[in-house]
Amino acid sequence: MLSQKAKYALKALFQLATSPPGTMMLVADIAAKENAPKKFLELILLELKRDGIVYSLRGRNGGYALARPPGQVTVGQVVRLMDGPLAPIPCASLSAYRPCNDCKDEEFCPVRRVMREVRDAVAEILDNRTLADMTANAALHGLIKVGVT
Repeated sequence: MLSQKAKYALKALFQLATSPPGTMMLVADIAAKENAPKKFLELILLELKRDGIVYSLRGRNGGYALARPPGQVTVGQVVRLMDGPLAPIPCASLSAYRPCNDCKDEEFCPVRRVMREVRDAVAEILDNRTLADMTANAALHGLIKVGVT
């Protein structure tokens, strides 16, 4: 299940992706638009900054903005950063693999096989969707006008 942290991260990034190019957004404005707790959002944005997804400027015209074009930030990258591996169990993970203590034959374990399929299906979707895709989808459905907040 997607954590609230990952959900707020994606919503904040969506706000940044839909703001006019070169515009900095204040945490308070993002929090208000997405009905997110400001302090929690500050921590999330700091984590996104450490990973190079956003950057920030202090001062009068400061705030946050995307560090890369929206088409270069995948949903999978953000979810992994916030929530960790996509696999539902450690033995099915590619990035955080750990064997199960109770498994007699991991190669043929029916649970692991199904959970690998789950992991692969989720990764296929999340790693092939970007912030640009989210923005285009919202614009297509009349939820936003691109470049306008």
